[in-house]
Amino acid sequence: MRQHALPIIVLATAIAGFSVALALAGAAGNEGGHRAVVPGLSGGAGFAAVTATMTEGPSPASTGTAIATPFGSPTATVSPTLTTPESEPSVVATPTTVVQANAPIVGGCQVFPSDNPWNTDVSILPLDPNSGGYMAAIADLGGNQKLHPDFGSFSGYGIPFVVVPQSQPGVPITFTAYGDESDPGPYPVPLDAPVEGGPDSDGDRHVLVLQEETCKLYELYRAFPVGAGWEADSGAVFDLGSNALRPDGWTSADAAGLPILPGLVRYEEAQSGSINHAIRVTFSSTQKAYIHPATHWASNDTNPNLPPMGLRLRLKASFETSGYTGHARVILEAMKRYGVIVADNGSNWFFTGASDPRWDDDNLDQLKEVPGSAFEVVDTGEDVVGP
Repeated sequence: MRQHALPIIVLATAIAGFSVALALAGAAGNEGGHRAVVPGLSGGAGFAAVTATMTEGPSPASTGTAIATPFGSPTATVSPTLTTPESEPSVVATPTTVVQANAPIVGGCQVFPSDNPWNTDVSILPLDPNSGGYMAAIADLGGNQKLHPDFGSFSGYGIPFVVVPQSQPGVPITFTAYGDESDPGPYPVPLDAPVEGGPDSDGDRHVLVLQEETCKLYELYRAFPVGAGWEADSGAVFDLGSNALRPDGWTSADAAGLPILPGLVRYEEAQSGSINHAIRVTFSSTQKAYIHPATHWASNDTNPNLPPMGLRLRLKASFETSGYTGHARVILEAMKRYGVIVADNGSNWFFTGASDPRWDDDNLDQLKEVPGSAFEVVDTGEDVVGP
């Protein structure tokens, strides 16, 4: 089915003393879906976000300039006095305000603009109208129904990445499965680049490379060094200075067509006490649909209650985190503020981090007691794109 893009409409609305700019956009479906279900942001036009220039804090009342910035569209500006509602985000009435923190920095590169979906605070966005349906369907999947950090101190656990200099030479990349949805090489991937699961792994074998100065992110799926280059099922290149999406219907090194590195929990940011981005998460069954910034589905199941790729969930504001310590608590606070994004099929509630020997596995194990029922689904303003 062809996609039919609708014009973006920017509305300036005054409600109960709030002056708010709301960005609305829609898109119809796009046919795709070639990667099989495995049992057990870049950003784009339409992700509605209202930002405020203000002092960063948990959920303060503040004044500032509100800017409605649907990705890929002109900016509309108003100058109101903003007061965030004090009620729990589970029951939030419009208008809403998204307070954005500084975007993450890796290898001297900002990981996407501050208004990118990955970096957008969703703590007070309204609930998705079908939040209850999605959460019930996830619970019905059975299996694991608690958070599970899919990373730790063991080198073969988690998804590694490497930062290379601008002078790193490009090498040929041969795509063996989804070349028609991949960005052509060469890629500056060292032949000894770390591979997810280790060099002898027979799993997803993701390879992630961030190039300094150019701030380009190169990612491969099922990658094997061969001769002077690499063979991979698929690959994608992301300009970290841009909010551009991949074409609708295209995969990436991840099933959802999303970049992987921006969604990884990294040791350095957890140690700093603040994670300022959404986190990658998987579920065992997903819907044949996606929500931007995702651009690709990986299922043949049209059940509208299953999570589509790109679905955004957040930890409920009412969930008590004071009993958690160290990095575990930092991660939970990030899940309240930025949430998690469905990016691939996999074990339920497994969220992804970068491999690092400094992780304290005992501390991370605290997270395995957090039930999936402590989450809710966020309405990001994007349409579900289905068949």
